[in-house]
Amino acid sequence: MLINGVEIEDTFAEAFGMWGSRLIITGANERWARTAAEAATGLATSIIGCGCEAGVNRLADDEETPDGRPGVAALFFTVSRSSMEAQLLTRVGQAVMTCTSSACYDGLEAEERLKIGGKLRYFGDGFQGSKKLGGRRLWRVPVMDGEFVVEETFGVAKGIGGGNFFIMAEDYPTALAAAEAAVDAIGDVPGVILPFPGGIVRSGSKTSSRYKGQHVSSNTPYCPTIRTVIGDTALRKGENAVLEIVLDGFSEEGMSRAMGVGIRAACIPGVTRITAGNYGGTLGQFQFPLHQLLKA
Repeated sequence: MLINGVEIEDTFAEAFGMWGSRLIITGANERWARTAAEAATGLATSIIGCGCEAGVNRLADDEETPDGRPGVAALFFTVSRSSMEAQLLTRVGQAVMTCTSSACYDGLEAEERLKIGGKLRYFGDGFQGSKKLGGRRLWRVPVMDGEFVVEETFGVAKGIGGGNFFIMAEDYPTALAAAEAAVDAIGDVPGVILPFPGGIVRSGSKTSSRYKGQHVSSNTPYCPTIRTVIGDTALRKGENAVLEIVLDGFSEEGMSRAMGVGIRAACIPGVTRITAGNYGGTLGQFQFPLHQLLKA
């Protein structure tokens, strides 16, 4: 398959099951809503070392914030429900509540609930109060610029982590331009995040290492500077830079759509090939065949 002269390999991206939550964070204006969301989703690139994967996503087209103020969605993905509760308690308490003018609401309709605001309310030292909004219980915690409003519980539901594709290019500027185009295109897909810095991964990993106790290491077959000294390089002649896009989302449909628009956007002059990372189906239960999602 060729798109704008770029070869799309006949392979699949392998992804795995996770648990996800979606928070609606509002502020006095969009600047402060986004500031709170970006702080809450900081240091959440990879489940390997961060405890969760998270990112900021736009609201759905027909979605309004509960308080009518400017807001953004913040998505979080973890390996278990219990770890999600711990992550949200820390990140909402330390990053959202501390951000001026912020409020935090549940953005995911799910049967399973995590008690977040119901625990953070104790910061009010006995002066906190509750109110109902359309059947939702909110807590009002006194803070120095007024009050911090937070929903009592947040939904948690099954999600998907680790969707990916690799962009191989003739040089780094081309690879970067292609990856940036992919990030911009995927940003229009609600319910999907790109957890790595700026949505782009430079240090892709493999699940092995020559060092004892080290379970992951640099994805050396795709590292151009050592291609002449390793025997298993995956790079062809003329491929001198590789960047990876990693996605998390709530549904296979959303992930497929995001990968499709991202790959198409990345097919610019100077990009030689696009492929995906997998372990033959042994790592995760979700597979995203590149040819099929592009045809769809």
